[in-house]
Amino acid sequence: MVFRPLTVAGRPIAQGRLPAVCAPLVATDTASLLEEARRVAALQPDLLEWRVDFFRAIADTPAVLAAAHALREAVGQLPILFTRRSIREGGQPIPLDEPGVAELYEAVAASGTVQWLDWELSADAALRARVQAAARAAGLQVVMSCHDFARTPAPADMLATLQAMEAAGADVAKLAVMPQSMDDVHALLGVTLQAAQTLPVPVVTMAMGGLGAVTRLCGGVFGSALTFAVGSAASAPGQMPMADVRAALAVLQRATSG
Repeated sequence: MVFRPLTVAGRPIAQGRLPAVCAPLVATDTASLLEEARRVAALQPDLLEWRVDFFRAIADTPAVLAAAHALREAVGQLPILFTRRSIREGGQPIPLDEPGVAELYEAVAASGTVQWLDWELSADAALRARVQAAARAAGLQVVMSCHDFARTPAPADMLATLQAMEAAGADVAKLAVMPQSMDDVHALLGVTLQAAQTLPVPVVTMAMGGLGAVTRLCGGVFGSALTFAVGSAASAPGQMPMADVRAALAVLQRATSG
């Protein structure tokens, strides 16, 4: 079974290996963001995620755009995923309403500084359509996401969520859940395999926290196209240091390449 990797301009990242490794950037100001980005880029992730909900000037669109351009210059061709995580899905409080967030996404999409936009499935459908239109106009992809920090839904519900993302026009479908037992972890991996085998878009899944840490290492074996590793600071529970993730993935990839 050949699973779908993330792509940029039609070409797979990480030489098509699954999972690609993403490092989050969580700095609160431009100077710190650039310092963090250079330090993390030196660890050679496959892409970066700018968690702009941590950025104190998020309500100042010119400041965000200036930071985005400076970030692009600092990391060269390294792809960037632009993410505002909402409070309801584990993000930081911000001084922007949802239409304001959509306007910010439209401006960033047009700036030519990022390759993907993360937009939550639970957001308003009309705003989602605006963000998708902006992404299409700029040649970007939308990672549609859903994060449940309280539980792991039933397998049928998890699969339905990923299917709903694809039906809503996602270029990448991402689901993160919080396991309460290893049965939950097993269920998440089973859903990952089923979704990766049946959906026409890349699938990204993870179980969060300590119980779910194994999914960040072996998820690619089940078809998850992306994992998140700590370059400087974690953005979600269960993320592990980049060096540890790279080492574990190398062992798995050698063992499963025969």
